[in-house]
Amino acid sequence: MITVDKNAAYPSAFETLQQEGQLPPSCTLRQCKYLNNVVEQDHRFIKRRVNPGLGFGSFRAARRTLQGYEAMHIIRKGQVEGIAKGDVLVQNRVIAQLFGLVA
Repeated sequence: MITVDKNAAYPSAFETLQQEGQLPPSCTLRQCKYLNNVVEQDHRFIKRRVNPGLGFGSFRAARRTLQGYEAMHIIRKGQVEGIAKGDVLVQNRVIAQLFGLVA
């Protein structure tokens, strides 16, 4: 089950993903009118970072920047196997290795 807000684009995108086989037929879409669902809560941090920047210069720049924000957030939340939530030293080491900052 996927829970999203009442944005009109979600049902058609959901159907397209199911037709392409990226989502199993057993998966269902639940639209919740309120913005306090899990998806919106998880994206609050992105909105706080993007809004002051007044947008992006290109689609490519937006995609890469948002991917970086998401990756950092996933690491910080402890959703990466082997990295505990709150273990800042290990998180810093992983990030340094990912970006080639460690010799």
